[in-house]
Amino acid sequence: MASPVKSNPDWWRGAVIYQVYPRSFQDTTGDGLGDLNGVTERLPYISSLGVDAIWLSPFFTSPMADMGYDVSDYCDVDPIFGTLRDFDALMKKAHDLGLKVIIDQVISHTSDQHPWFKESRSSRTNDKADWYVWADPKPDGTAPNNWLSIFGGPAWEWDGVRKQYYMHNFLGSQPDLNFHNPDVQDALLKTVRFWLERGVDGFRLDTVNFYFHDKELRDNPPLVHDEDAIGLDAPDVNPYGMQNHLYDKTQPENIGFLQRFRALLDEFGERASVGEVGDGARSLKTVAAYTSGGDKLHMCYTFDLLGPDFTATHIRRCVTAFQNAVTDGWVCWAFSNHDVTRHVSRFIEKDDERERVAKLAISVLATLRGSICLYQGEELSLPEADLAFEDLRDPYGIRFWPSFKGRDGCRTPMPWEAKAENAGFSKVKPWLPVPDVHTALAADVQEKADGSVLAHYRETLAFRKQHPALRDGSMRFIETNQDILAFTREKDGERLLFVFNLRRGPQSVQLPKDLKIAEVLPMPGFEARLDGWDIELDALDVFCGKLQN
Repeated sequence: MASPVKSNPDWWRGAVIYQVYPRSFQDTTGDGLGDLNGVTERLPYISSLGVDAIWLSPFFTSPMADMGYDVSDYCDVDPIFGTLRDFDALMKKAHDLGLKVIIDQVISHTSDQHPWFKESRSSRTNDKADWYVWADPKPDGTAPNNWLSIFGGPAWEWDGVRKQYYMHNFLGSQPDLNFHNPDVQDALLKTVRFWLERGVDGFRLDTVNFYFHDKELRDNPPLVHDEDAIGLDAPDVNPYGMQNHLYDKTQPENIGFLQRFRALLDEFGERASVGEVGDGARSLKTVAAYTSGGDKLHMCYTFDLLGPDFTATHIRRCVTAFQNAVTDGWVCWAFSNHDVTRHVSRFIEKDDERERVAKLAISVLATLRGSICLYQGEELSLPEADLAFEDLRDPYGIRFWPSFKGRDGCRTPMPWEAKAENAGFSKVKPWLPVPDVHTALAADVQEKADGSVLAHYRETLAFRKQHPALRDGSMRFIETNQDILAFTREKDGERLLFVFNLRRGPQSVQLPKDLKIAEVLPMPGFEARLDGWDIELDALDVFCGKLQN
């Protein structure tokens, strides 16, 4: 399954990754659920965007209590998605198109239907008795400590067979593996090797800082809120965010496991790993630890840009904090994914600016230093779907309704054809409804429209590829006394200046005297102007220029 692309061990550095949520991408079997053959069918579309890789959300065998993030067999495809043969066909087609394939590895926990857990819970003396996090109750029968589940309630579930509690950071049907047991690590790395031998190019590691727990099971202290802290653990309706999670995740032993994981990847060459770090205000410190030294993860992403703040101050603050904290690591930036409200809905102030904000957002993302991750449908400027309670499938949203509606609003099916049934996703009722507003933004409509958001994504990603400085060049912010995002990107003698006006009114920005524009580079979709030393920007506008050396 060799790729025709020129060999490049650092292909991941500065790469553009397109996240596919297979359940919602394309149904080819007529069951209302997307599948691997549907992804394969749509790979030419993904390739046409100009991305470097795809990230596939979980497709492993699972009872689907958490839409595949509860795995019952790490080495097989769930029948709703197809077969291993279908996966192999997807890999071949992707590689033929020059696309790398990253798969979602969910190893902090399994499903309670996994054979490992079934054996573990059967007694306290079986061969896998210590493969999960088991603990005796307190004398009064209550849970061992105060740890909470992200999905609500205690992080402990009572098991009547063993007469012990087991730990679960998420659903009660998602028991946490005990990484302190080296046999668990060995078994998990064996499943990783299975996919490496099948040709995958990399892994996205779900909840990568959740692998280890404190052996002493110490209580988490309350969180002392810092208004200047970056990063969120949970929506404010969830008491999980009231604790400082010192002991239920982000333990020092994780470093050693990540080094074992990286050593395995390095055996195969040109493989990459990206970790999801959910660690509140400590996220950047954790990213620095997990990506430094060239012997752990290749890159990480955090939740810093996945909130509602789309301002120059916030973006500059996040990027500066990363650059200060992570000196020899790498970051993957994103505005959207399958767990958060779609970013055009988070960022817009009124409906008629959706298209403008969508174009501006990808222009910002494509010029930041780091790799970037796009989530399916954002290239169509899809807003968050407003679903009725009876349509929800996400246990997180069902648990906290109506104050938090969960993640289904960003997981609705891709709209391919405006005039087709269910927007071309499926010929039968899909697992989640396709909103009318999404149908109107279908891919076939935007393919034919000049100046569409889809066209803008292609033009912007092409612009990024034309300038190596945007892939892995240095980045330096320009200080101004205005609410402006301004920075330079530089590599091999090319210096580019970017100025973003994220405000809803025009601004005029005077360049520092030591910066001289050699050439104005039109940014796709924007018309900022240079007037002497002044840059004239409309509302939600971008300027780009090549600087004299």
